[in-house]
Order: sequence, then structure tokens, then C-alpha cells
Amino acid sequence: MCPRSVIPPLSHLTRLTRAGFVFAREGVLALVDPMPLPASARAALRLARLLERSNTAPSANRLSKALSALGPSYVKLGQFLATRPDVVGPALAADLENLQDRMPPFPQAEAEAVVENALGVPVNSVFASFGPPVAAASIAQVHKAEIDTPTGRRSVAVKVLRPGVEDSLRVDIDAFRFAARQMERLSAEARRLRMSEIIATLARSVAIELDLRLEAAAASELAENTKDDPEFRVPAVDWEKTAREVLTLEWIDGTPLSDRATLVKRGLDLPQLGQVVIQSFLRHAMRDGFFHADMHPGNLFVDMDGRLVAVDFGIMGRLGAKERRFLAEILYGFIIRDYRRAAEVHFEAGYVPSHHSVESFMQAIRAIGEPIHNRRAEDISMAKLLTLLFEVTALFDMRTRPELLLLQKTMVVTEGVARMLDPKLDIWTTSEPVVREWLTRNLGPAGLLEDAAQGAGELGRFLATVPTLLARAARIAERMEKTAGEGIVLAADTVAEIEEIRTRRHPWSTVALWLIVALLAALLFFK
Repeated sequence: MCPRSVIPPLSHLTRLTRAGFVFAREGVLALVDPMPLPASARAALRLARLLERSNTAPSANRLSKALSALGPSYVKLGQFLATRPDVVGPALAADLENLQDRMPPFPQAEAEAVVENALGVPVNSVFASFGPPVAAASIAQVHKAEIDTPTGRRSVAVKVLRPGVEDSLRVDIDAFRFAARQMERLSAEARRLRMSEIIATLARSVAIELDLRLEAAAASELAENTKDDPEFRVPAVDWEKTAREVLTLEWIDGTPLSDRATLVKRGLDLPQLGQVVIQSFLRHAMRDGFFHADMHPGNLFVDMDGRLVAVDFGIMGRLGAKERRFLAEILYGFIIRDYRRAAEVHFEAGYVPSHHSVESFMQAIRAIGEPIHNRRAEDISMAKLLTLLFEVTALFDMRTRPELLLLQKTMVVTEGVARMLDPKLDIWTTSEPVVREWLTRNLGPAGLLEDAAQGAGELGRFLATVPTLLARAARIAERMEKTAGEGIVLAADTVAEIEEIRTRRHPWSTVALWLIVALLAALLFFK
């Protein structure tokens, strides 16, 4: 993403006012509880709700419709907030999972111009044919093309970045930053939820999606991790025809999991396919620490050999060794009803502060685990269990961990896909072999020996750096001795940052939200 631009607050207010108008019109503001708000904010909310048109749609559909109407930036914001149930609540987060970013395709000529500019050569010198778009989303669209190879023509999927989307996203995200700062100034709850940090994370995520070379790298890494998995594969990347604005992948001839009727017609074993979906996701998350974080049915295909194929690698998740152990031991603890071990690993991983009692935490998670053992297998949801677990850990001062929330969100989607294929799927029986394999491999004798070898290697690398560290320490001590008594000198960029912070505290920003209300009122009377 481009560096943050210096856009006058009035520009932010104009864009945010438009968003406020759309939210009000679609009835989204009816979802806001006015009771915790100050009197002035309640009055502004009542004024804004005068714009609301008759709307009988469910609450989640109202929000999704409003976000879709506002364009790519807001669609991405909604999809991102679906990964943050701690911010929007579990129910709304689950509903936002249904938010789709299907957009009208941009013209064929524009797509070809983007390809030519990115690759530096005419389209017809790279592709034997370049067809119309087969799918269009907020960031990019996909074309089916053909290339000539020594063995004949081969089909490829060419993903092309939407022209001008980067500037549009940058301006809207700047407005989101502005709004987040105002919210944090006025609300302790917004400060607790770290709204500015949420928008910064969204900006980083969007920046990755805007560089298709990074998506190509993600596809390549996932393909390397899964090359020996017989039931799962990833389309090959054509690096010679890939650039920042263009991604070329192997074309997949297959059936999307969203087309259940065709899957049945092909004679595929749907219950077995559901197990493959769950086990593949868990294997990628726990074995590799790198997983596809957008596994909805439209992104999963079954190829002609019956293998599960994933596409669209713009949103990926990573788990460190500690998080993988956390996931494996927690799930296994619930499977075998070892609640003490499930509690202990939270403390060992540092997720629950040590001043809390392991016994009290064990009691809390027992209250989650025991009910699932009295229900039918098809009624037990692993995703729901993790949601309840995160709610309980909040009571024990466990800080929000974005990587675990992304894992939970993906598990919700993956479980939904698997149950679509087999409503009676036993999630726990399906998961147990993968979890047990990971625990045996990583916490058994072989894993301990590997950890010991890795520890010895790290110790050796540290000892090799000791002379350099000592020399650096001596130089720092000498510099401090020379400048003793001169005080601290701030660098020019540090002074500029302090001035920026001071400027942000100018009383003008306190008036910002009132201007939004005034503009909403103007829209009301002049519409």
C-alpha cells in the first residue's frame, strides 16, 4: 500500500458521511444500542435514523448490503471484521462471513492493458488466447487464457488487478484511520478494542492482496507444503507470466464444492470429501503452520482425479510453534476429556496470566467440554467450541490474539463446508487422527530429540555472535561516556512525529463527528 497521504479531514468527513448515509438508509444504525451512548450521541443517532427506509431484511443482510453498496474498501472491512468477533460480536461476525465481494467486471480492453503494462509485452505475444472474465471481485478479476507449450496448448487462469483500486482503497483506509482515532478519543471501549490497530492490520492485509506476487508466493508455499498429500493440491504458479498486477496459475478443470448437484452426479463420496476438507485444513494449520484462510465453497474444487484443489490465496493464516501446540493440545484435551491438560497449556503458552488459578480455569473449560459428550456427533461443533473457549478466556484476561481469531474464523467456514457435504459428519472422530499424529510427532520422543537438536543449533549460533555483541556494547558505552551531560538529542523525524501527535490533538478533531451529523442532516433535508 502507498504511504499514508495527507488528506484534509474534510475529505475524510465527506467519505464517512456518505458511508453514514448508506448505513442509515439500509437500517444498519438500528443495530446500535443507544443506551451506553452519551446524550449527544443518542440525539445524533435518532437524527440519522430518520433516513432509514422501510426494511424487513435480517440485520446481517442489512449490513452486508450496505457494505457492498459502498464498494471494495467497505467489503474488505466487512470481511476483515468477520475475523474479529471480539469487536463485532460472534453472531455478527458469523453473519459477515456471508459477505461476498462479487462486482461487475471491468472492460476486456482495460484488463489487457493492465496485463501488457505489467508484463511489458503485448498480450498476444504471451497468451495464445485471452478470454473474457469468468469471475470478478472487488480487488481483481479472473480470465481464462491459453498458452503454447512444447506439448500443445494449455489453459491458465489469469488474475488481473482492478485498475485504480489501489488509490480508492488507500483513500478509504485513510478515512477509516481518521474515524478510528476519533472513536478512541471519545470512547474507552474503542481504546480497549484498539480500533486504530485494527485498521492498521486491515491496511497491511489489503496491501498484501494488492501485490499479486505475494499471492503467488503464498500459493507456491502451500503447494510445497502439500506436495506429498494425496488428497489435496494447489495450482502451479507460472512465474514468467506473473507480476505485481497479474497472477497466472494453472487452470483447474473441476467442480466447485458449492455445486453439490454436480458432485453427486459425478458419483463422488461426499462424506469422505467432507472428511478431506476438515483434515486438510487441520493438517495445514498444525503440521505446516500455514493455512488457507478463505476456504469457502467457491474457493474449493474437486478435480478430475477426485482431489481437493484450493484457489485464491489472497488471505492466508500463520501459526507459530506455540500456537500449533496450543491448538493440538486443546483439541485433544477436549476429545479425551483431559480438561486439566487443556487448562495447563493455556498457562504454559502464556495466554492466561499466571495470577489466575489453573483449577478455576479448568472448571470453566469443563463447563464447555462436558455438554458436547452428551450430544450426537453431528450436533457437536468444533468451531462453536472454540468460540465459547475464547469467550471464557476473556474472563481470565486473555488478550485478543489475531492469529487465533483467524484460525477460529477459518474453522467456522471449513466446518460449514464439511457439514454441507455430510450433515452427519462426526467432526471429532474426523479430527482425532490428525491431532494425535501431530502430538505424537512433536511431543513424543522423536519431537523431543528434534527440539534438542534445534536448541543446540540455536545455542551455537548465539555463541558465534557473542564477540560482535560485546564489541557493539563497548562502542555504545564509549558513545554514552562522550555525550554524558549533553542531554538527549531528538532526531528530526522524531520531532516531526511528536508534532504530528500534537496536531492530532487539536480541538478541530473534537468537532469532526458533529460535522458528520450536520452533513447527514443536510442530506435529509435536500434529498
